[in-house]
Amino acid sequence: MNEITAITPQIKDKRRCNVYIDGRFCCGLTLEAAVKYRLKAGAVIDPERLAEIQLESEKNTALDKALTHISATKKTEKQVRDFLKGKGYLPAVCDYVLEKMRGYGFIDDKEYAQDYVGFAAKKKGGRLIKMELKAKGVAEEDIDEALTSLDEGAQESAAGRILEKYMRGKTPNRETLAKAYRYLMGKGFDYETARAALSAFGDTDDE
Repeated sequence: MNEITAITPQIKDKRRCNVYIDGRFCCGLTLEAAVKYRLKAGAVIDPERLAEIQLESEKNTALDKALTHISATKKTEKQVRDFLKGKGYLPAVCDYVLEKMRGYGFIDDKEYAQDYVGFAAKKKGGRLIKMELKAKGVAEEDIDEALTSLDEGAQESAAGRILEKYMRGKTPNRETLAKAYRYLMGKGFDYETARAALSAFGDTDDE
């Protein structure tokens, strides 16, 4: 059992409050739920019971917030979970929301990875795309499957466009091309793709 040490109104939403357990922020709740379940500073409560209260009273509100969050652009499961955690929702509520969204087809990390690769490949190489998808919480097997759609010719074309823009106004000497090579590698293109792009400027030697 743990002690509720404070319940304070939220600054951005006066209809909600923050609940602190043993001096640390635990979760957010509606004021209605806090009153209904007689939560107050000094009261002792099991954290699991608090999670049940939040799930019962706020699961639909949390789902609405998550759906609004993905309305503009697609999100991964990790991104939605991080968003909900940032709003003060406990793991039980996050799990409920994600399960519902998966069931409705509103989140699909495999589909997200495929779409992301299709978009990002116009300006980034496969290595960087993979790193970014990992950071977004996409499973490695879903990333690898999505990356199979990368066309070598399209990647060379993308690297060529990026390099052409980078080289504008620059003299294509060895030092500049070495920097250009590192620039392309930083964009996630592999060695062969970077070299193919650089060959247009007459540089095919290893650095």
